[in-house]
Amino acid sequence: MITLSLPSPAQPLLPPSSKTLNPSCQNIIPSSDSRKNPNFAPLKNRLIRQLDVGHLRHAISTLDLMTQQKAPPDLTTYSILLKSCIRFRNFQLGKLVHRKLIQSGLELDSVVLNTLISLYSKCGDTETARSIFEGMGSRRDLVSWSAMVSCYANNNMEWQAICAFLDMLELGFYPNEYCFTAMIRACSNAKYSWIGEIIYGSVLKTGFFEADICVGCELIDMFAKSSGDLGSAYKVFEKMPERNLVTWTLMITRFAQLGCARDAIDMFLDMELSGYAPDRFTYSSVLSACTELGLLALGKQLHSRVICFGLALDVCVGCSLVNMYAKCAADGLVDDSRKAFDRMPAHNVMSWTTIITAYVQRGECDKEAIELFCRMISGQIQPNQFSFSSVLKACGNLTDPCIGEQVYAYAVKLGLASVNCVGNSLISMYAKSGRMEDARKAFDILFEKNLVSYNAIVDGYAKNMKSEETFLLFNEIADTGIGINAFTFASLLSGAASIGAMGKGEQIHGRLLKDKARALEMFRKMLETGTKPNEITFVAVLSACSHVGMISEGRKHFNSMYEVHGIVPRMAHYACMVDLLGRSGLLVESMEFINSMPVMADALVWRTLLGACRVHGNTELGKHAAEMILEQEPDDPASYILLSNLHASAGQWRDVAKIRKSMKEQNLIKEAGYSWIEVENTVHRFHVGDTSHPQAWEIYREPDQLAAKIKEIGYIPDTDFVLHDVEEEQKEQFLFQHSEKIAVAYGIISITPLKPIRIFKNLRVCGDCHTALKYISMAIEREIVVRDSNRFHHMKNGVCSCNDYW
Repeated sequence: MITLSLPSPAQPLLPPSSKTLNPSCQNIIPSSDSRKNPNFAPLKNRLIRQLDVGHLRHAISTLDLMTQQKAPPDLTTYSILLKSCIRFRNFQLGKLVHRKLIQSGLELDSVVLNTLISLYSKCGDTETARSIFEGMGSRRDLVSWSAMVSCYANNNMEWQAICAFLDMLELGFYPNEYCFTAMIRACSNAKYSWIGEIIYGSVLKTGFFEADICVGCELIDMFAKSSGDLGSAYKVFEKMPERNLVTWTLMITRFAQLGCARDAIDMFLDMELSGYAPDRFTYSSVLSACTELGLLALGKQLHSRVICFGLALDVCVGCSLVNMYAKCAADGLVDDSRKAFDRMPAHNVMSWTTIITAYVQRGECDKEAIELFCRMISGQIQPNQFSFSSVLKACGNLTDPCIGEQVYAYAVKLGLASVNCVGNSLISMYAKSGRMEDARKAFDILFEKNLVSYNAIVDGYAKNMKSEETFLLFNEIADTGIGINAFTFASLLSGAASIGAMGKGEQIHGRLLKDKARALEMFRKMLETGTKPNEITFVAVLSACSHVGMISEGRKHFNSMYEVHGIVPRMAHYACMVDLLGRSGLLVESMEFINSMPVMADALVWRTLLGACRVHGNTELGKHAAEMILEQEPDDPASYILLSNLHASAGQWRDVAKIRKSMKEQNLIKEAGYSWIEVENTVHRFHVGDTSHPQAWEIYREPDQLAAKIKEIGYIPDTDFVLHDVEEEQKEQFLFQHSEKIAVAYGIISITPLKPIRIFKNLRVCGDCHTALKYISMAIEREIVVRDSNRFHHMKNGVCSCNDYW
């Protein structure tokens, strides 16, 4: 048990003079020869002028000139030069000055030694700082001790900072505001927060809380960082007798960062009413709060203000604007984000990473994200771990591990490959490409695995039909002591549901149902403990409810978002609810839910409804959904094709002709569907009825044989997917000319039976091909993996991982 015995007078105490003054520690007067030299004073004054304008190298040249002209610098000159190196953060030059100081032969006093401790502290060289401190012996004063406590606190050596503080007290030194500030900083974590509370009591008793504004700021940070206790942080803020812009901005920032965005905005308004003018850091934080709440209108007003005040070109403000427009845009586009990015006069790694992330999060803009990454590195900007994480996600979305492997190689070169977020994105990239062996290797080489790492690999195994590996890892998470919480379960449920659809047996399915129930129970417990969920949590939880068909549970969580947690639902949450109702066949209720939305449903919501209508065969409602998509995206040929296909499936050929005529008049071209397969490092592409392949005769013989086999075990051709007005017999022939069936046929004759057949399609796989490929997997006893524009389909023994809902 640590016992802190701190002074508690009513006024701030100054250390006794016997502790701070030492005759041997006073500045040494320059030699008489130096002072008599007429060049000494002019050269020293020149050096000081050079430092005032930041010309450090010129100042060092002047320092050398003084020595050459037999007017050697005194300790004051060296001290001023060292402090300037610290102020301008040029630590290498500071070390050079230290070497010259040693060569000068001057006896160093406590002022210079304390400055050297600060120099090495700020450049992260704690060993040298400690060596200088220990070598001071009796020359240590309060400044020395404060510098050493601050050195440890600023370099993540909290326990050493606390020990140094206790040693200082035992030697009879009295802390001042700087020492208290450093000590509070060392306690700004969950482990030592209890010591921080003792220090809080001491600064109140000694009067330093009222005397120095920096002490109050550190206390606010301590409560916010150590436990997320914004209530106590705000109480400190209210008690502060004096506040400045930094104090207000700190409180606003912590509210925004810890999920209290509305409080951050309220505090911003209070700050302005109190007469303080926001700076770039204030605007950056309040723009982030607007992003969290989806308040695009308020964000645009703030954007106008930062333009008026000349702050829009600042990198911090620019990044916040890019992020806000990306996440709050009603149409989901990144045009405004890109405009904000392009208007920034200079970019750093933070601004590049922000725009790359915006493109990745937008969806369907992954190629642009990779292009931006290439532009960044060609412009001599070195990526950080977050840059690599985002661009690897883009590679995963494109299912292009080749580019991803090149990106990862660059991360290895920069020494960032072992960072969790980079490794986690690599795992997800391989998993999305169906390369689970590589995903597992990426997982195994991670130096330190966290929940995200386990979630990524478990989700990959689940979606790739690796049920045994899934549950082994699921149990391993608990064994590691990391802890399985509601967030873990929420991310696992979607993949786990896919395993339940694999027909692996009642035992596995029962286990999954138990896990899902346990997940939602743990989510409830999380809420009971006061842990605040965010919008991402609710997307995962609503998705989980959708997969297991828990309609009432999903409705309850959706309603609690705003009513209980103050989180404004976004379009993704509405889409989850439509999916929840649609999966259960409640299409009319889905439509009623869309009509009750306080905002206009976007294309994502209508596409979700359209998918449910397709599965459950509701043509009329499906037509309405397709028309609404068409209304919002009139220039997207895919919307016309969706509507045309619905009319065709109902035999309404006149309507089909009208739509196709309209497309022709608007010069809208349907993207041609094609499939491809890689065999021995060569990609083979097939279109509908494609006969251009050198092995065409052999390839087309295979579907004919497969058709006979799968019809024997129950396959019935679904000619509704032939969207042409022809006879039924001809429709059946057309079905087996679809590109995905041709690609699979080529895979059967070209790939060894021990390996799965992996094909890709640029569009969504058609319903008949999906059914046929399931039967083919059963007939030939091989795994077939199809990656279409929507998702992966892992087919084995006649069952698909998508549970026939995609």
